[in-house]
Amino acid sequence: MTADRRSDTRFVITGLAGFLLLVLYVMIFGFSAQNGEESGSLSSQISRIGVEFWNTVTNRQWSEQILEQVAGYWEHPVRKLAHFSEYAVMGILVYVILRCWVAAPGRRRIFTVLWLVVSASADELHQAFVPGRYCSAADVFLDTCGGIFGACICAGICSMWRRRKYDNTGKTKRKV
Repeated sequence: MTADRRSDTRFVITGLAGFLLLVLYVMIFGFSAQNGEESGSLSSQISRIGVEFWNTVTNRQWSEQILEQVAGYWEHPVRKLAHFSEYAVMGILVYVILRCWVAAPGRRRIFTVLWLVVSASADELHQAFVPGRYCSAADVFLDTCGGIFGACICAGICSMWRRRKYDNTGKTKRKV
């Protein structure tokens, strides 16, 4: 691949990942701007749908009261899984962008983690100003861990791709 084509590819990948990252930031900001009641209601609805699905699939025939209790139990884990998942996607996108521009893997890792910590901290700080919401260091940690998880998945896939592309001698096996 020529240097010009490699450079063009880098700009396209960065542009696409950057756009998706912007969309993700808008989505996270929107969720964080919901007051405590709205946010809790969304988590409750998702938990309720999951519990009803489980009840149907397993043919448990739970009463309405049991459905409410089980959905209430799962509301908090669903909310935390949403945090983790959003930031896992962010970790993937940030890693992809930095992979295009930062050659040193160690620096790329450090920049990715710093980006994730700053983003998670800003999100939590934003929530401190929303009625019924609060700022939580535990959520910053959870979000950062989700982002690191996503970045590690992306790095692993990139590593497998590189190994597939090159043989042991360092020569290209085939054009990919």
